[in-house]
Amino acid sequence: MRKEVWWACKGQTLPLVQFIKQQYMNKVFANAQEAVNDIPSGATLMLGGFGLCGIPENCISALVAMGIHGLTCISNNAGVDDFGIGLMLKGRQVRKMISSYVGENEEFERQLLSGELEVDLIPQGTLAERCRAGGAGIPAFFTPAGYGTEVAQGKEVREFHGKMYVMEQWLKADFALVKAWKGDTLGNLIYKDTARNFNPLMAMAGKVTIAEVEELVPAGMLNPNDIHTPGIFVQRIFQGLDYEKRIEQRTVRKAS
Repeated sequence: MRKEVWWACKGQTLPLVQFIKQQYMNKVFANAQEAVNDIPSGATLMLGGFGLCGIPENCISALVAMGIHGLTCISNNAGVDDFGIGLMLKGRQVRKMISSYVGENEEFERQLLSGELEVDLIPQGTLAERCRAGGAGIPAFFTPAGYGTEVAQGKEVREFHGKMYVMEQWLKADFALVKAWKGDTLGNLIYKDTARNFNPLMAMAGKVTIAEVEELVPAGMLNPNDIHTPGIFVQRIFQGLDYEKRIEQRTVRKAS
């Protein structure tokens, strides 16, 4: 006869299997405020997106409202002055930015030049691969990008097949905040077009990954062949609201 293993949970005694399901299988949160409410000051965050495309708008707004500070943010760029991570910079919530392109944010520039903000600028492909390495459990890799420049200072350099390479280490985060087009209650995610960008890489590299989606469906409703991020990488998910989806630089053809 099989023995039940019991576990104390919130004043109740539950079978271990039921406890695990209750604690770890229910990934759905009501909103961004609930999903991010335990992110502490001083945390390291990954934030998906490229420019303003595919950024976790709801999570960023919730973090601004919380007022936490001393954050290290790993993101391709730093938003703009009045949107995205730019709102967190405006509120002096960010201690350090690890980014690739930051040229659209005047407040970022001001804080960098005044010494208020610590910045680590990384070649874009290297940033992507360091995030991917963090999710894949690869602590370091070699890349030719940055050899002979300031990027390589203080780093190990090796020659492979007559070419010089720089050793780069993985990037990981306490929390990864990502934005997807569709998701299900098990955390499986589908991204749409260019909004995919850094999101799948960062979703794998967070100790806790929080996904906001435009449409949340029951488990089994997504075609497995369409899923970009398997639910095993996602601990929390919620359906976001009121997405602005701003265009960072609108470019149109001249009238003929």
